[in-house]
This record gives sequence, structure tokens and C-alpha cells, in this order.
Amino acid sequence: MNSALLTLFVSATVCFLGALPAAADNAAKVTPLMKKDLPNYPGKEGLMISVEYGPGGSSPIHKHEANAFVYVLEGSIVMQLKGDKEVTLSPGETFYEGPSDIHLVSRNASKTEPAKFVVVLLKNKGAPVVMPVK
Repeated sequence: MNSALLTLFVSATVCFLGALPAAADNAAKVTPLMKKDLPNYPGKEGLMISVEYGPGGSSPIHKHEANAFVYVLEGSIVMQLKGDKEVTLSPGETFYEGPSDIHLVSRNASKTEPAKFVVVLLKNKGAPVVMPVK
């Protein structure tokens, strides 16, 4: 991996994690996978991240102000957007979160097994990846 790419990954991770409030041991592990300007959509960029929850892990209430496409790789996760019902997703299943959605629940469905998923975000260039919501 070249140094520019490594710097980009580290910067994106710091930005993502820095936007979340301090969390307990059940916090998500976020790994940036790819970031790309979208020349056909001026001012927009794509960001792909993997998210891992340990047993019982979760994220606090948040929003992305992005189009977020989720694909579950391992384990099961529970998701809920404001105004919608909770859904439990298993490997191979998908979830969508729009730019104005509030993500109320994002957690591992299991207290004993880890869960892992990939998120592709289409967002304004330079905008925060995630914003906490009170």
C-alpha cells in the first residue's frame, strides 16, 4: 500500500471515529476501504468502509447526510431508522439509509458472535462521514 493511500485510510478512520462520542468497549471497529471523487457528480465522493461489531457491540444514534448502502458479511445486525421498525439482517442482506434519515439502532444481534458489514456512502465531498444525533 503506498503512503498516500495509507494516509487517506488513517485520516478517514480518524474523521469517522472522531465524529462519534466516546464509546464503551462495545464500539464499532471501522476500517476505511476506498475513497473516490465522483467526477460525473461534481462535489460528491464515494466512501467504502467495513464495520465490525464485537458481541453485543453497537453504535450510538447518528446520521450520515449521505446515501448509505449496507451489505452484511458476517453475523447478524439490527438496524432501525427513525419512523421505521427494527430489522434484523443476516449475511447477504442489505439496508439503505438516506441523507435525512436518523439511524436509531445499529447493533450486533448477538451477544456471543461478532458481526461485520460493508457500507458504501455517496456524500458531499469533505463532509463528515457520521454525525451524532441527540
